Amino acid sequence: MSLLLKFDLETFGEPEETAPLPERIVAGNPRHLTWNFETLPDGALFAGVWESSPGAWRVDYEEWEFCTLTAGVSILHEDGAAPVRLQAGDSFVIRPGFKGIWEVVETTRKLYVIRLI
Repeated sequence: MSLLLKFDLETFGEPEETAPLPERIVAGNPRHLTWNFETLPDGALFAGVWESSPGAWRVDYEEWEFCTLTAGVSILHEDGAAPVRLQAGDSFVIRPGFKGIWEVVETTRKLYVIRLI
């Protein structure tokens, strides 16, 4: 088994289809696709590709997440802070304790690595 894992949607098949909980939705009807490529045996780390259609929903992060947007435009509205517009090519970290609204303006796709705390 190789210790190199390439993020290749062609070899990872069908994504998991999800949506935010109805009580968290602020606007629209966002739908998510997730291709989770890696889960560590202890379940504390995940990596893969996530995509969302337009809409907005409340988020409350208890985990640490590194992201790189590969397509689309999103705005992160952190409670008590100015909104941050993110687009394809942007990389960022969302730290545990982040609360606010994730707004997808144009269908957004991101690469992610999530570490549960």
